[in-house]
Amino acid sequence: MLLIAPSLVVMTALFAWPLVVGVGQAFSGPDGPTLAYARRMLDDPYFWPAVRNTALLVVVLIPIQFAFALTMALLLRERPRFAGAHFYVWVVPLAISDLAAGLVWLSVFADRGYLNSVLEHVGAGGYAWLSYENTTTMFLAVVVAELWRSTSLVLVIVVAGLQGVPKDYDEAASVFGATYWQRLRHVVLPQLRPSLQVALILRTILALETFAVAQALTGRSLPLLVGETYQWYNVLQNPNVATAIALVVLAVSMLAAVGYLRLLRDRTVTR
Repeated sequence: MLLIAPSLVVMTALFAWPLVVGVGQAFSGPDGPTLAYARRMLDDPYFWPAVRNTALLVVVLIPIQFAFALTMALLLRERPRFAGAHFYVWVVPLAISDLAAGLVWLSVFADRGYLNSVLEHVGAGGYAWLSYENTTTMFLAVVVAELWRSTSLVLVIVVAGLQGVPKDYDEAASVFGATYWQRLRHVVLPQLRPSLQVALILRTILALETFAVAQALTGRSLPLLVGETYQWYNVLQNPNVATAIALVVLAVSMLAAVGYLRLLRDRTVTR
C-alpha cells in the first residue's frame, strides 16, 4: 500500500478531485442538485451538430491515420535509403502546436490561399472551401489538417512497437511460404497489439478534443464538442454548461478506451 500511495495521491489530486468538482458544478445549482444545466446543454442548437461532427471526425480520421501511419512505419522497417531523414520529415508536424497547424492550413484553404491561387493559375477558378454554405469542404479541410498534424504521433508509436517485433518470426513465416500479407496479418500485427492499443486510445481521445485546428479554419461554422465547451465558458460565461459538455467528452473518451482494451486484448492468454 505504501508503494502505491504516491500514485494514489497524484491521481486523486489530478483526476479524482477535479472530476468530483466538475460533476458538482454540472449538476448542482444555488438551490441544490439540478438537471437544468444538462437540459440547457441538450437544448442548445449547436450541441447535437457538435456531437455529430465530432463523431464523424473520429470515424473518418482514425482509420485513415492508422492506414497512413502503419504504411509509413512498414516502409521504414525495410530500411530504405535515408530512412532516418524520412522519419524526421514525417514527424515534423508533431512539433507544431494545434493552433499553428490550423493557421498553416488556413493559408492553404482561405479564399485567397495557396490552393485557390493554384486553381486560378491553371484556369479552374477559386472555390470557397471554408464557407459556412459548404459544410462538406469545411469538414474535409479539418480532416486534412488533422491528418497532417497528428498522424506523426501514431507513426512514432507504431515505429517504436515495430522495434520490438523480431524479424526472425517474419523470416520463418516466409520460409514456410507465407505471403507478405499473411505475414503482416498473422505475425506482425498481433505483436503490434499493445502499441496499437495505446495509439488508438490516445488518438481517439485527442480527436474528441479537436479544437484549435477547427477553430482556426472554420470558427463556429463547424461546431465540435470541445469548441462548444470553449464557447459556453469564455463567450457565454456559463461554466456549468461548459462543464456538462466536458463531462460528455470525458465519458465518451473513457468508453472508447475500455472498448479498445477489450477489442484488442490478447485472447491467447489463459486465465
